[in-house]
Amino acid sequence: MTRSLSEPVTSLKGIGKSAGEQLEKLNVETIEELVMMFPYRHEDFRLKDLSETPHEERVTIEGRVESVPSVLFTGKKRSRLQVQLLVGNHLVKAVFFNQHYLKDRMNPGQIVTITGKWDRGRQLINVSNFKDGPKIGQADFEPVYSLKGIVKQPTFRRWMRTALDEAVYEIPETLPVQLLDLYKLPGIAETLEMVHFPNSPEDVKQARRRVVYEELLHFQLKMAALKKVRKAAGKSTTIVYDLEKLKQFIDSLPFELTGAQKRVVNELCAELKSPLRMNRLLQGDVGSGKTVVAAIALYAAITAGFQGALMAPTEILAEQHAETLSSWLEPAGVTVAFLSGSTKGKARREIIARLESGEIDLLIGTHALIQPDVNFHKLGLVITDEQHRFGVEQRRVLRDKGESPDVLFMTATPIPRTLAITVFGEMDVSLLDEMPAGRKEIETHWLKEDSLAPVLRRMEKELQAGRQAYVICPLIEESDTLDVQNAVDVFGQLSTYFAGRFTVGLMHGRLHSDEKDEVMRDFSEGKINCLVSTTVVEVGVNVPNATFMLIYDATRFGLAQLHQLRGRVGRGADQSYCVLLADPKTEEGKERMMTMAETNDGFLLAEKDLELRGSGDFFGKKQSGLPEFKMADLIHDYRALETARQDAEKLLEMDSFWTDPDYKSLRNTVEESGVLQNDRID
Repeated sequence: MTRSLSEPVTSLKGIGKSAGEQLEKLNVETIEELVMMFPYRHEDFRLKDLSETPHEERVTIEGRVESVPSVLFTGKKRSRLQVQLLVGNHLVKAVFFNQHYLKDRMNPGQIVTITGKWDRGRQLINVSNFKDGPKIGQADFEPVYSLKGIVKQPTFRRWMRTALDEAVYEIPETLPVQLLDLYKLPGIAETLEMVHFPNSPEDVKQARRRVVYEELLHFQLKMAALKKVRKAAGKSTTIVYDLEKLKQFIDSLPFELTGAQKRVVNELCAELKSPLRMNRLLQGDVGSGKTVVAAIALYAAITAGFQGALMAPTEILAEQHAETLSSWLEPAGVTVAFLSGSTKGKARREIIARLESGEIDLLIGTHALIQPDVNFHKLGLVITDEQHRFGVEQRRVLRDKGESPDVLFMTATPIPRTLAITVFGEMDVSLLDEMPAGRKEIETHWLKEDSLAPVLRRMEKELQAGRQAYVICPLIEESDTLDVQNAVDVFGQLSTYFAGRFTVGLMHGRLHSDEKDEVMRDFSEGKINCLVSTTVVEVGVNVPNATFMLIYDATRFGLAQLHQLRGRVGRGADQSYCVLLADPKTEEGKERMMTMAETNDGFLLAEKDLELRGSGDFFGKKQSGLPEFKMADLIHDYRALETARQDAEKLLEMDSFWTDPDYKSLRNTVEESGVLQNDRID
């Protein structure tokens, strides 16, 4: 009997009302939802030859019981059962934890089948799966599903078998034949059979190829459509800049541009001239020179008669930008103004009036730029620094101050390309992947927490030489639940340690923004020698005289965050140092510390961080921009992600995509994304 995919799962044989309620808790109500619930892994029950099995590999073997099983009780409800098995010419120990009831099911001479982790050195298997008798009638591969409640794996597999037998051929093909043929992908019915009931590892591989590509293609179609609509919506005014003036300005800079800076400047200038609105993300590691690239793009827009705006998340960072850009741009005849929340009264009214009249060419500031009474005469280019610190609405308000201005977002947070394509898929991405010549690499050392005394002596040596130091703590105050250093205690300890010799400051997130700015200003001006802080110093301030950073409990931070913190030093001509104090308890923790000590490459660290911690934790919390895929993995499937992106862009340009029934499923994805206008993207 063939069933419709839209029928409830309770219409299938063996699934009654109670089972239906259990499946509902898994968000499975229809037959289609059941067959589309993929296993998260497959158990391999093929019999292995122990002489060819590597140490600690999972293995399934048949063996003859050679001893009477023995049981040792190690505590309440805890036991260890051990028996010897003859497997080929290997005499091995099989160990079962908390399964003492199996003792009566194993007698000398009996054949059993077990699965577990193989300890080659001890000739021992830690058993996770047991079967009476030889491996007859047991599948070589079994899917394992993410289940909860009373639903057991064998029962769920039985229901899945019934569903596939009765409904799989009702599932319409969702990929066009051209793509199936191009990438030699199995059809949807074959894919579902192979993913739920594979006969070989190759079945699993081919089914996964199909599912991963399709998931990523649907996602990239939405991203590509969004990008086209955003670029086309409200055509940007073409910014025809003065090339000769721009070349003269670049020649006037006190340093030579790196190859990466030249490449990105060319990308930005091409987009300024384009009638399509720029919507670009500029990524650059700490110290890679994003600010000078921003200055060149702003100057280009200003030579064409437009105004520019640069918004930064904190007043101290905005002031820093204003000081740097003024020193470069004012000699070239550019009028620069600064506006923040602390700009009051007559001074504020004067800036707003001059901005509206067009007298000010470039306005730099904080959130103050997006206040309703701040109006530009002719805004052409908007730049947002550390864009992830602003909400989407805040960035939109600044963009709407002009008539479709070009928009550039900048970030020093290294975002792996795999993640950037996904999270910022509607943007173009430029990358500064080259450091200016002469910059010294920060020396990073990982030390155990009992090494504090020599670390403080090394820090004091830097302070005696007239330089400054940061000390980073994961918490502000003492915690009842976490045994980690806190900033308030460390501030007290160091104030005592350096009493009469050096000034110690304290900064954390509970301080008012004015207080934080005052502390940072004192540190920038050298009034504070050693700054104890939480991660609020992660982004922003440039203090070239700071050459030493000590990070307590470094395992509390991800690699990307540690790299951002480390980037506060190493900004001047002197050699800088970063010391990580940590006693990691896990292999992953040790690997992270070693990785930090071995490389200063922020993008390499970000890739590693993403690999170790997963995309959901990369930004410190789950982001709504990160899609949930059933099988696709943004790290390991980056090639498929890139292929899907290229295919999505090509498909949207094809006339047949909008008319051919073969593309209906993919077309529905674009339509459901809500970005279509008049059924076409023009």
